[in-house]
Amino acid sequence: MPQGTQLFDEKTELERKLGLTETLSIVVNRIIGSGIFRTPAPIMLITASVSLFYGVWIVGGLATILGALCYAELVAMMPKSGGPYVFLKAAYPPIVTFLRGWAMFFVSETGAIAAVSVFFSETALSILTPGLSKYSIALVAITLVWLLTLLNSFGIQFSGRLQNVFSFLKIGVLTIIIVMGFSSGIHPENFRDPDLSQTTGWAGIVAIFTAMRYGFFAYSGWEGATYVAEEVKNPRKNLPLSLFIGISLVLVLYLLINTAYVNTLGPIKMGQAKVVAADAMQIAAGTIGTLIIASAIMVSTFGNVNTQLLVKSRTWYAMARDKLFFQSLSTIHARYKTPNNSLYAQALWTSLLIVFSTFAESAYEAIIDYFSFTSSVFNVLTFASVIVLRYKFPDKERPYRVWAFPFTITIVLGIQIIFMLTTLYTAPLPSLLGVILTATGLLYYKFAVPMEAKLST
Repeated sequence: MPQGTQLFDEKTELERKLGLTETLSIVVNRIIGSGIFRTPAPIMLITASVSLFYGVWIVGGLATILGALCYAELVAMMPKSGGPYVFLKAAYPPIVTFLRGWAMFFVSETGAIAAVSVFFSETALSILTPGLSKYSIALVAITLVWLLTLLNSFGIQFSGRLQNVFSFLKIGVLTIIIVMGFSSGIHPENFRDPDLSQTTGWAGIVAIFTAMRYGFFAYSGWEGATYVAEEVKNPRKNLPLSLFIGISLVLVLYLLINTAYVNTLGPIKMGQAKVVAADAMQIAAGTIGTLIIASAIMVSTFGNVNTQLLVKSRTWYAMARDKLFFQSLSTIHARYKTPNNSLYAQALWTSLLIVFSTFAESAYEAIIDYFSFTSSVFNVLTFASVIVLRYKFPDKERPYRVWAFPFTITIVLGIQIIFMLTTLYTAPLPSLLGVILTATGLLYYKFAVPMEAKLST
């Protein structure tokens, strides 16, 4: 069990078969999913301003880059599978670690898989048979989850090759969309704010951080490679490098593609769009544009769901290995060396969330609202663990150290705390539901977690 000093070594029962290319592909695939095709519309609707719209993407991108600096220090010091679960384990008492893992499984991480799967299904069915019910959408989404779960149960090397294929495809289709967005020329009138009063004062700040939950969702997943740290070659070097290169590449692509959307639609039409990418390409290239964007969305979301299923299953495996979760999830397949029970349990709960989402008017946005607050609470704790571990383990080797410490971490925590409070204020009921479901973990912790796990550090 990786506890104490074992958190800081590279010993593992898993196989290290992911090189820098595969690790970078995981970062790119994990970030680029459904968000960039759909969230620009609600962001523009909430901000009602081109300048505030860009503010959301810039602040979100800045927070992501600074957050990556923090994760780079943590994962280079502790190259263990499980991502933030491992960092919290080293910094805080076991109950904090457990609740984070419990929330990841039952609220945030499976919720993100469900949201992207639903978007894939909506897009696919809109092409093949428009007008089908939300139950048909849920069925296709669940089928996608189980198909990719089965594919990921045949070894990490096969999964890594899938990441490479989808990352190249995604970058290619996003480039096509950017070019098509400017095919009719540049339209300066589309970059003017319809209501300048929205861009100043507290109204503008509240609008930015209200819309931030959709912006953060579009950027989310940048830490995905840290979940599979025990399967990465030379993790202390390749993991930080993949974070910096991957996030920088995606940030440039996001700014370019959002500019293409604004140039094609303008702020009013963007705010009214359900799938902003589809509306933009319909104007840019008619029916051909619609087919291109539909294909792009399907490729992107398919690859993103695949990556999420791959990396997140390692957290449930790590928790079970530490006796903080269902013990059956700690097993590894004898031949493929993959945590298949963890994969299957993850797929089962994700399927249930997809079923529950059919009761909401807009399943996609409802799922995001459901997990945003809970995620932000634990994000604050994870970033703060950089400070905690500096004092708790001052002599441990840190191949990478956060740049401009402590100013970097202060900015990251400030952005996350403001976002957390704004989300609670603007989406209280979904936030409360996520908190309640997280709190149910206390019962499992009290009655099912063995004392040795509660006392481990």
